[in-house]
Amino acid sequence: MLKDIRPAVVTLAAFTVITGLAYPAAIAGLGQLMFPSQANGSMVLRDGKVVGSALIGQDFSSPRYFHPRPSATSAADPADASKTVAAPYNAANSSGSNLAPTAKALADRVKGDVAALQAENPGVPVPADLVTTSASGLDPDISPEAALFQVPRVAKARGVAADQVRALVEAQTAERWLGVLGERRVNVLALNMALDRVAK
Repeated sequence: MLKDIRPAVVTLAAFTVITGLAYPAAIAGLGQLMFPSQANGSMVLRDGKVVGSALIGQDFSSPRYFHPRPSATSAADPADASKTVAAPYNAANSSGSNLAPTAKALADRVKGDVAALQAENPGVPVPADLVTTSASGLDPDISPEAALFQVPRVAKARGVAADQVRALVEAQTAERWLGVLGERRVNVLALNMALDRVAK
């Protein structure tokens, strides 16, 4: 019986060391060597301090900044742990709203957001990504159309020419990978940091 158990125990120990220790350590080491920024969370620095990640959106609400997509993430209610409260861009709780397309709460929220955006920029169609959440609730990017829609508000709040802000959006627009994969996009954090550099 011992001769049957020993190979099983040795195999278990060997695979535990190989797949549980050696392989993860090798991959982590290669990541740090070859892609240190990405392996450490694609952190964005300003004046030597971390201000966010290029991969996780932030909740900008001031009219002086470009706003991201809405976020449906939540957190535990401090007053009642059995309930949740809205916590936009909560990276510890990535999720969508789980509301059906026919849900009244979702329809009311979208209608309210559309009305607010139409009041901000009358006569211009509201881009869908300014009123819809992403599946993760943490999307750091918006479409170039969504960024350009916000140009008049940002330019007015900053007291600068709209053309200057529009040029900044165009400079921050990332193209499709290899010209065909993905969508054109603007990273909101990068755009707002560039905005701070050129228009205090």
